[in-house]
Amino acid sequence: MSVPNQQTLARAISYEGVGLHSGVPCHVEFRPAPPGTGIRFIRVDLPGQPEIPVQPRYARADTDQMRRTVLKNGDAEVHTVEHILAAAAGLGIDNLIIALDAQEPPEPQDGSARPYVALFQQAGVVEQPAARRYFRVRDPIRYEEKGVILVALPHDGLRVSFTIEYENAFRGTQYATYDIDPDTFIREIAPARTFVLERDVEALRARGMIQGGTLQNAVVVQPGGILNKEPLRFEDEFVRHKILDFLGDLTLLGRPARGHFLSMKSGHATNVRFVQRMVAGEEPGSLLQGVGKNGDHGPIQLDIMQIQQIMPHRYPLLLIDRILSLEEHRVVGIKNVTINEPFFNGHFPGHPIMPAVLIIEAMAQCGGVLLLNTVERPKDKLVYFMGINNAKFRRPVRPGDQLRFELNLLRLKQRICKMEGKAYVHGDLVAEAELLSSIVERDS
Repeated sequence: MSVPNQQTLARAISYEGVGLHSGVPCHVEFRPAPPGTGIRFIRVDLPGQPEIPVQPRYARADTDQMRRTVLKNGDAEVHTVEHILAAAAGLGIDNLIIALDAQEPPEPQDGSARPYVALFQQAGVVEQPAARRYFRVRDPIRYEEKGVILVALPHDGLRVSFTIEYENAFRGTQYATYDIDPDTFIREIAPARTFVLERDVEALRARGMIQGGTLQNAVVVQPGGILNKEPLRFEDEFVRHKILDFLGDLTLLGRPARGHFLSMKSGHATNVRFVQRMVAGEEPGSLLQGVGKNGDHGPIQLDIMQIQQIMPHRYPLLLIDRILSLEEHRVVGIKNVTINEPFFNGHFPGHPIMPAVLIIEAMAQCGGVLLLNTVERPKDKLVYFMGINNAKFRRPVRPGDQLRFELNLLRLKQRICKMEGKAYVHGDLVAEAELLSSIVERDS
């Protein structure tokens, strides 16, 4: 079966309004983009007009109460992007530039993705001369957290099954499953509106949220019905909107998904963590398809001998075993943790745990490979560790574990760099931190 080609808009088109949560006016322009671009936001109101790619490493999932999808690249952020992303995904748009002059794009008039769909249809969707790349679920993946269950199963297509459960009698329990294609999305999913319990409205506004919310762009639910004059568009409109949100969050994979995705009561934060787990569990190198400096298409990989040609560290402080993929701004590497590690003799006898500081050191070494890849004559350079911010340790690392490090270069200026690093074991996030480093001459 042939692979469909990528798609983008035929022409640019714009829209303006106020953000649902911020209440701040925003003008957004949707622009065509070349094949392979993916979906990218541009904050035209910020110095340098920074870009924020729609990829898992830029997604924030640091709070379960955010009620929106947030992307962050350095100091640039965009909030509440799920409806735009769902509309793009639902219409099969692979490449798109979204330029906006505020942190939050304007909420459509009715709180659904239908107005965005209409905009994209008005601009036109055109095919491009490049095959589409999919994220394909190869093996079952399960994520569970505080009563939320998310599962991904192999499937030749895109199917979403969703269950919601609320104490509110009117919302109650709803279930729906759909095989997603453009026609089904436009007809069954895009019109479903966002919703909120009436009792939660004031508390949310007190937290600075839904400042732009009205009865025109959200369904307000009471115990026995809704406040809105317009009736429900579907008997199960609430679960359909949750599917809409999930499709928007699924675009964080960075490419269209193929699989059967089942959700029990998930929200944006758990959706994001699920996406990040799916990506972290991919086969080495399958995620990263950049062009290496030697012109080869595909990731640069380094074995331990090649790592030693770049890094000055040696036993017992060389803490990375292999670079699985190296790009201009991203590196993925592994550390096989064995019982023979010298630090286990004292940390701790009878209960071996890898010291947290050495997890960060290994992460920094992996980032050092990335950083030295940005300079000429890397053998003549050293990377000095300057600082650690926002370090978090989620679970212990023990003998037999394989640490997988993923680092992204956030900023590089005058040989001072800032990197975002995450460490996984079996797809579970075990540690994360922001690292500050500098490049110096070896003889300085």
